[in-house]
Amino acid sequence: MRDFKFILHSIYNEAITQTDKGKVATYIPELAKIDIDNFGIYLKTMTGENYGVGDFNTPFSIQSISKVLALGKAMELIGESVFKRVDVEPSGHPFNQLALLEVENGIPRNPFINSGAIVIADILISNLKNPKTDFLNYVRDLCGDKNINYNTAVAKSEKDTGFKNFAAANLLKSFKNLDNDVEEVLDFYFHQCSIEMTCSQLSNVFYFLANDGYCINKKLHLSNSQVKRINALMLTCGFYDEAGEFAFEVGLPGKSGVGGGIVALLPDHFIITTWAPGLNKKGNSLLGMKALEQFTTKTNLSIF
Repeated sequence: MRDFKFILHSIYNEAITQTDKGKVATYIPELAKIDIDNFGIYLKTMTGENYGVGDFNTPFSIQSISKVLALGKAMELIGESVFKRVDVEPSGHPFNQLALLEVENGIPRNPFINSGAIVIADILISNLKNPKTDFLNYVRDLCGDKNINYNTAVAKSEKDTGFKNFAAANLLKSFKNLDNDVEEVLDFYFHQCSIEMTCSQLSNVFYFLANDGYCINKKLHLSNSQVKRINALMLTCGFYDEAGEFAFEVGLPGKSGVGGGIVALLPDHFIITTWAPGLNKKGNSLLGMKALEQFTTKTNLSIF
């Protein structure tokens, strides 16, 4: 039997001594205020074991991790029709790159780059009665925790500096792949990305993707087939243009965000979340990537 507590503490103790912790995202001013020394890990196993170390109960902006939850809700609402408007291929380019979108006639490469996530936001606005309220309640329901909220200061900060997202949304609109008003879609998108959670909350929220679509409260949200598709997309597209490296080094489906969070999971076994706000050159958490590589190496638990 693996000693998860010992393994997490050994990973944590090694990580906090590193001098290179990456760089905090500065293009969203509110994120630039976060202390780079924050670092937390939380593991939730399907057999009921829970282990946390470091700053695992400190809330942070989940940013692009929210794109997985938005896709899950969109698939819950309209099923496979989602993929008529967004592709499932790795982009091989930065998350906010625009050139491919024009070349490929307004169909984003996948739901986890910004343009793809903006299309998903458009779908949610068209299918939810009160989009921001309904989406937040969906996230809360996934883990049975009503203490999850938007950070409106972060949402405003993203809106004030989100010029490329406005460009992407207008480009999508020009190709008729955006049904709603650009301002309305981006307001929802910026709020979606601003959601704050802790490592423990995120592990609980992502439980349904490791449990055949059933959330922590035993409610069915997605079919086996839909869960498989989302996990496949996380494996191939979850880390911007570093997805291949993550699959190679870690070997788990996962998703990162520029707030420094990473969620990864092994279906039927566990969900693990790390948070370290310092990013590498590809926009992924430097310490988080290293911690997860060490975790799958030390436990010999991955999909490969």
